[in-house]
Amino acid sequence: MPAILLFVSGAASLIYQVIWIKQLSLVVGIDVQAMTVGVSAFFIGLAAGNTLFGRIADRVASNVAHRSTHPSPHQLTRQLTCDPDAEPRADGVLSRLWLLYGMLEAGIAVMGPVTTHALPQSAWLFAVLQQHAAALAWCLPVALVGIPACLMGGTLPVMLRVTLSSSAGTLASTQDDKPTEGLGRLSGVLYAANTAGATIGTLAAGFVLIHQFGVSGAAWFAAALNVAAAAAACGASRIFRSRLVPGDRVLSVGRVSVPVEFHAPSEPNAPADPDHSAHTPNASLIRAAWLYAIAGGVAMGYEVVWAQAMAPLISTRAFAFTVVLATCLASMAIGSALAQRFVGRIHDPWRAFGFLVAFAGLISMLGLAGIGPFLMDIQAGVRAWVLATWGSMSLAMCVGFLVVALWLAAAPTLLLGAAMPFLTESGASHRRPAGDVGLLVAANTAGGVAGTCTSGFALIPALGVVRTLGLLACMAALTGLVAAWQGWPAVRSQARSEAWSDTRSRGQFQGAKHQFAGLFIGLAFVLTGALVVTTPADHLARVLIGVHGGTLISYEESAGGSVAVVEQRSQTQDFRRLYIQGVSNSGDALTSLRYMRLQTLLPLIVHTGEARSVLVIGAGTGITAGATLVWPGLEHRVVAELLPAVIRGIPEFHGNFDMGHDKRIEVRLRDGRRELLSREEQYDLITLEPPPPSAAGVVNLYSSDFYRIAASRLREHGIVAQWLPLSTQNEADTRSLIASFIQTFPYASLWTTELHEMMLIGSNEPIELDWPTIVHRMSDPQVASALHDVGVASPEAMLATWVTDQSGLAYYVADASPVTDDDPRIEYAPWVRRDAFASTLTHVLALRGPPPLSNASSTQRLAVDRETTTLHTFYRAALDAYRGDRDAWAADMDEVMQADGTNPYYRWFNAR
Repeated sequence: MPAILLFVSGAASLIYQVIWIKQLSLVVGIDVQAMTVGVSAFFIGLAAGNTLFGRIADRVASNVAHRSTHPSPHQLTRQLTCDPDAEPRADGVLSRLWLLYGMLEAGIAVMGPVTTHALPQSAWLFAVLQQHAAALAWCLPVALVGIPACLMGGTLPVMLRVTLSSSAGTLASTQDDKPTEGLGRLSGVLYAANTAGATIGTLAAGFVLIHQFGVSGAAWFAAALNVAAAAAACGASRIFRSRLVPGDRVLSVGRVSVPVEFHAPSEPNAPADPDHSAHTPNASLIRAAWLYAIAGGVAMGYEVVWAQAMAPLISTRAFAFTVVLATCLASMAIGSALAQRFVGRIHDPWRAFGFLVAFAGLISMLGLAGIGPFLMDIQAGVRAWVLATWGSMSLAMCVGFLVVALWLAAAPTLLLGAAMPFLTESGASHRRPAGDVGLLVAANTAGGVAGTCTSGFALIPALGVVRTLGLLACMAALTGLVAAWQGWPAVRSQARSEAWSDTRSRGQFQGAKHQFAGLFIGLAFVLTGALVVTTPADHLARVLIGVHGGTLISYEESAGGSVAVVEQRSQTQDFRRLYIQGVSNSGDALTSLRYMRLQTLLPLIVHTGEARSVLVIGAGTGITAGATLVWPGLEHRVVAELLPAVIRGIPEFHGNFDMGHDKRIEVRLRDGRRELLSREEQYDLITLEPPPPSAAGVVNLYSSDFYRIAASRLREHGIVAQWLPLSTQNEADTRSLIASFIQTFPYASLWTTELHEMMLIGSNEPIELDWPTIVHRMSDPQVASALHDVGVASPEAMLATWVTDQSGLAYYVADASPVTDDDPRIEYAPWVRRDAFASTLTHVLALRGPPPLSNASSTQRLAVDRETTTLHTFYRAALDAYRGDRDAWAADMDEVMQADGTNPYYRWFNAR
């Protein structure tokens, strides 16, 4: 039962971790520094729980054992006279330990949903505190996440003590401080079970729970698992308590029969519990803790590197990260489960630990160096086979992610998981088994926090991904050498002691094996160094070009991810594209210029008042923000961008009016939601061009909760303009996105800014489309030129992009559920179907109606209708192309070119 309960507990813990990391982004933002601090709070809580509750479990066991083995004369009389309140030692300890475990699980069941609900509610308080007392502000998420995480950290050492108490047959405190045989094997089994449960919890949260039940529903599901584990533990406690009978008898504990013996204390003034004296960790434990801390830092550094190394070959969808995390956890569980079978057979666990850690680093470096065309061909082939066999694009994509995760991370994490039982065997003792194992796991967790921060914030920006992984792998090899050296004195002592016995040859053989192990670890260090030297520092940039083609213009690896500018070519022109974490985010092709300039200029043109301030969320290529520079009368232009590398890449793109060097634009390095929460500034226009809503973490900028924040930061007649891509999600998810918007803004409308892109415009007040005002604003030379270049040469052409108003959107949305912070369905939605875009565009365009113009003549309205007909004929031609009907495409495009043959937007498509 212990392994089963730890499996259940591990599953619940990872469900919480997944949803809390997501909730933390609502509080501290999605920038890397903030998220690292938030996630570190979770791991620090785990480390504290491992240490604290490991000691408590040992103390519970030693207290009861001492009371049984050293009874007072009164207690001895009660036991010998069959007093029903007397307690034999084994059942008493097990009863209390099971109760302690049940209390931990019950505490998690209570605190888990409370933290899940409290995190998003605390966002405003965090923002206020950060302005006045930054250190105090960070205490808020640390406390909310750290307290339940501390309880989670206590489950493994407490269950280890339960299992030891059940199998060892004696619970009396031992004075033996030496490493105890079998402890590594037992800890390996429990660690494997706990990690296997974590794997299932990760998959359940990412693929089922959040999408089906929302964040709160997932938390309640995890709490139900904790309640079940708590009930089972409390039931076990009651069973053992019910078996407590007086007298001298034999207790059956597991498969071991334990004689109950009573001994009077040797000294009348003996302390109540000698094992309560301060427990000073032995030298082996201290060395093991330090080595495991370094190994934890290296392992978490690997994960930071892998996240960027995999980027060109996987997606930014939450599914991709779920598959990669589950692969790492499953590999660690398998490694630990396999290793526990060999712990008792290997005479020098230090050597085994060093060997595993060193070769994990070597294999990591081999995997990174091996990323290239061969791996891409395997991934494409497997993906195509899965799609042809099962017909599921979601399954095919996830299997493709799995191929990359297996290539890069599976073998190293398997070896690292196998290292844990050997190190436990080397350092932990039976004097304080739970405390010692808890200390080791805590050291590993603390090292992981340090490794994450150091790798992400210092090493990658300074050395790049390839050199960072090389440094970590070399550190792993050195750690392995140190570990092997720790075991050498014991091996040498064994060889000397056996020198004059009949086992002399066996002792010499053990010494020779140790020397060979040291040589192999040294060889791993040399090979790792050779790979570091021979692997180009820009290896991942070359992989990116191999995947997407083109010429690399700039490439930067930073804590927030890789940012690349790549020049590519269509049939008619060259253009540049922005890749963040290997995924295309935008570019400066004419199609991109069109929708991004309209993303700023169109809402300014239809603004009821006079706009003086603009907030652009997401810098991208700088085109949306640069369009603010041509608008007369703006006094305050602010851009909120997450990644400094994106800002540094803006000068490489055309069409942004050199906004990267223009002092009239204030750039704030912060995610958009945190920018709005942390300041009371109000704007006439808030325009958003974030990554697609299906990308992990970006849904925070598409939820109804976010729109309420944005609405509160609008001046009178202020407008929020939201980019709405149609090709990045299925139609049901598009309807949910629109439902979120119209749920917040009572006056909303939909505009089509490009074939694949639309724009939602919303306000707290009515937006009047006044013809004279629109004509006047578009007559400004700079505005007119910026729009003419992208195919919007007149007020009629701009008004032709109108689709529908609030009522039309409400009709289209029907009963679709809105996207909320608690129900971020779009992030976990199924993969986009091949026919999704054509179907969505057809249904959305069917909503088209005449724009509600005021002060416009019938002639002017007819001119708008002609422009609208031409634009929609072009869209019909595009749908012909998606259906593969080339004749219909040609006929429709001929009609478009006859109506407006000089339009650069139509010409760009017609020439392809």
